[in-house]
Amino acid sequence: MTKRALILFAHGARSASWAAPFERLRDLTQARQPEVRVQLAFLELMTPRLPEVVSALVADSIVDITVVPVFLGQGGHVLRDLPLMVDELRVAYPQAAIKVVEAAGENEAVLKALSDYCVAALA
Repeated sequence: MTKRALILFAHGARSASWAAPFERLRDLTQARQPEVRVQLAFLELMTPRLPEVVSALVADSIVDITVVPVFLGQGGHVLRDLPLMVDELRVAYPQAAIKVVEAAGENEAVLKALSDYCVAALA
């Protein structure tokens, strides 16, 4: 049984098609880590929201949770909104270990991959 979860946390948008790349990222990640439950959660405008996802995971006895902000930068949502939401979730679910890593766009390997893509566009 899956005991760990990875939540890909994105902003959300009014257009349903906006979620497509995030769904592909979830599916690619899930294929690479079949023993981990990989889920999407959104800050606003789309569902599921982060509290719903965490609640469902805890209900399934999954309490080792890592949140990856799939944002290019550490803006207000990642610096202010997300920590407040996670603090509330930690109070609501004290049995869960919820870890939040840096925004994807702050990671050197992610930036290198984006740079590679940009440079390749010149070819």
